[in-house]
Amino acid sequence: MRSGLYLRFASEIRPDANARVHALAQHLRDNPIGGVTGVIPGIISLYVEFDPRRVSAQKLPALLQCQADEIKPAEGEAARRTEIPVRYDGEDLAEVARQTGLTSEEVISRHAAPTYTVYLVGFSPGQPYLGDVDPRLRVPRRPSPLPLVPPSSLVIANTLTTIGPFAQPTGWNVLGQALEWLYDPHRSEPALLKAGDRVRFVPSRDSMPPEPGHLELLPGQPRFPLLKVVEHGLLDLVVDLGRPLGEHFGLSKGGAIDPRCASLANKIVGSPPGAPLLEMSVTGPVLEALAAGVMVFAGWGMVPLLNGVEVEAFKSFGVRKGDVLSFRPAASGIRGYLAVPGGIESETFLDSATVSHRGRVGRPLRTGDVLGVGSRRVARAGFGFNPITVPSGSVTLHIIPGPQASSESLAQLTAGCFTVRSADRVGVRLGGPPVLGGEIISEAVPVGSIQVPPGGAPILLLNDRGTTGGYAKPAMLYPPDLPLAGQLRPGTRIRFELKRLREPLYRSVDLY
Repeated sequence: MRSGLYLRFASEIRPDANARVHALAQHLRDNPIGGVTGVIPGIISLYVEFDPRRVSAQKLPALLQCQADEIKPAEGEAARRTEIPVRYDGEDLAEVARQTGLTSEEVISRHAAPTYTVYLVGFSPGQPYLGDVDPRLRVPRRPSPLPLVPPSSLVIANTLTTIGPFAQPTGWNVLGQALEWLYDPHRSEPALLKAGDRVRFVPSRDSMPPEPGHLELLPGQPRFPLLKVVEHGLLDLVVDLGRPLGEHFGLSKGGAIDPRCASLANKIVGSPPGAPLLEMSVTGPVLEALAAGVMVFAGWGMVPLLNGVEVEAFKSFGVRKGDVLSFRPAASGIRGYLAVPGGIESETFLDSATVSHRGRVGRPLRTGDVLGVGSRRVARAGFGFNPITVPSGSVTLHIIPGPQASSESLAQLTAGCFTVRSADRVGVRLGGPPVLGGEIISEAVPVGSIQVPPGGAPILLLNDRGTTGGYAKPAMLYPPDLPLAGQLRPGTRIRFELKRLREPLYRSVDLY
């Protein structure tokens, strides 16, 4: 069970604190500490994930504080300098001018004048947070967020400006569009910018270059073809245990939403826990066997059918060439996993075969795709385990205090009854009584965070969440309950129960 430690270097945005954050983050990437499993910088904080079975939760803070005191940030003069062309024609340009008492031309001139520092690359892959905005341009976020803005939108709020590499919602004020793609998985350095870079914006009337394509991971001609996709399902993804190596530039770890089922499926067919397998959501695909083999379905949300006859879940079964595997809806859960001996053959990106839609890495299965096995292994049909049932209708989830916990917010979470409004790989959005939340300085957002925007509606964040965020996290899901959270359907009723632990799983240490 993973633990997390927030190291805070200041209480407000300061360039010197930001430089210390990234100096320690780089040091830990270059000089790994055994048991530390992830490092995600924020603007003035550093989140360190670790395995308490391998490194002492009591000794790690002192060790990291000692290293932070000894490491000197790189001198600013050595920073990389980049110019980015911008077409200043955003829908909020006139409103920003009105709020500041400037003309639109003066807003453009003042925004393009400074040399900005990249304080953070996070939330989305390659997304930079830059400061500091001219004091005359410091306007609050929009009163109501825009549901979707174009890719590469240049936005401002308060002291910061940022560029969203993808089409996404925003509550920031849109000034225009940066005319350069800040993230491309085909490049040796996928993110154009990194923390500490200096950036200037140059007004331009040019057009946006073509959008980078997705990086294909499935081989066109598998070495050992096993399954052909006759009809794709709602969302069929090749996944493994995820890729933590991209989280420092905003690429979420991803991986199997229900790692318990995924690991169990691989175990049943004799594959390693991290072998690539197929994650299916709500409705599965129709697959034709191209060769004899053994496979297993582990999970919920659907029932496997072999040639129209129900197959038992969590138990391996054999197929012959020409057999057809399909799925029908089940009463509970939404995700299941199909594993084959040796794992599904796939290329990797940053040491993982996991598909990342926001990271333009891989893609969902399409009709006509052929899946092969990574290596030929022998497995026995009829081998399996008794599964844990997934409750439906009403669920109790256990929580522990989060980085912005208060007695009031925890009481509101545990007293109310919430309903799942929608759920996907990013998170579970809940309706119910309002919970105390609000804005904070952007920091790391671990999987399982319960994030509460100013409106008070909690969001339980899952694997494909943004790596950083600027909303309060009054609670975290108790990690053993994460697989259950990944199976929640819209309409499910949820109650939260506070888990009492002998030692906290998440700590904060002030280094200022």
